[in-house]
Amino acid sequence: MKYIDEFRDKRLIEAVSKSISGAVDPKKQYRFMEVCGTHTMAIARYALKSILPPNIELISGPGCPVCVTEDDYIDKAIALSKRYNNITATFGDMLKVPGTKSSLEDAKARGADVRIVYSTMDAVELARKNPKKNVIFLGVGFETTAPTIASSIQEAKKKKIKNFFVLSCHKLIPPALTALLSDEGIQINGFILPAHVSAVIGSDAYGFLAKKFNMPGVVTGFEPLDVLQGVYMLIMQIKKRKPKIEIQYKRVVKKKGNLPAQRILDKVFTRYDAPWRGLGIIKKSGLRIKKEFSKLDAEKAFKIEKKKTPVVSTGCICGLVLKGMKRPIDCKLFKLKCTP
Repeated sequence: MKYIDEFRDKRLIEAVSKSISGAVDPKKQYRFMEVCGTHTMAIARYALKSILPPNIELISGPGCPVCVTEDDYIDKAIALSKRYNNITATFGDMLKVPGTKSSLEDAKARGADVRIVYSTMDAVELARKNPKKNVIFLGVGFETTAPTIASSIQEAKKKKIKNFFVLSCHKLIPPALTALLSDEGIQINGFILPAHVSAVIGSDAYGFLAKKFNMPGVVTGFEPLDVLQGVYMLIMQIKKRKPKIEIQYKRVVKKKGNLPAQRILDKVFTRYDAPWRGLGIIKKSGLRIKKEFSKLDAEKAFKIEKKKTPVVSTGCICGLVLKGMKRPIDCKLFKLKCTP
């Protein structure tokens, strides 16, 4: 298939849906976790749950970088944005993320210079055009966006742009999956693995799922037919009792991934034990800027008062939601204090 509309073809979707219904064991419950916010949106947009057998449950995991960004990072970003000589550059999805008491959107409304950019290079260009201002880019995202931010750091250093800084909060997916499966309360039968992340790190990066945890996984695209094919492939693995990592999204993802992007990550960042909203500290799951690029590291360049902040708000159950143990509507704060 060549075109997007083919992956939305009603007849093909119905055919795969029938194949899924014919393959499942009606006496068995299947719980598959998608580890990507874009998958969650696609599943909802195309109402895919409504055409799956009732014993197949699709649950959302910690695959949205905005959702897992901790309060402390948001508080730091807000504190820096309030300084007179600073411009905070960010992707638009970070504006409403709550910190301990407020958000970047609140800071912007109170006069902070917070600007939305569409790429990291836009932030570098913003620094070049405003030499008397400090431009601080909020480096949030998984392995998908991290290489572009690493490139911007290299570019700023190369061009000797001394007023460009990155406040890094990058997270890595494989360590998060390890942490999930190490929790005895987790009830998952397979993973719908992220497409964008996998385009960078490759499917081989998930080999531990099958080898260590006996857990099947399928790297899946975002169109309705992609997701349904991914579900079918997971069911067939369970049926054959041969867990492995497969690629449904072969038109983009390779086993080894994007090697140049991986090299850029290794050159600019180093791993550390990072905090995740609702999940706590996960070993070697974050990316910190290396010493060679420390002059562009906002953590090093600016003194930020460290405050002890709670990992989650009182009454929040986002950790259980991210683990697939609870649904968002099970939280008493949902659509009240918490309005994502």
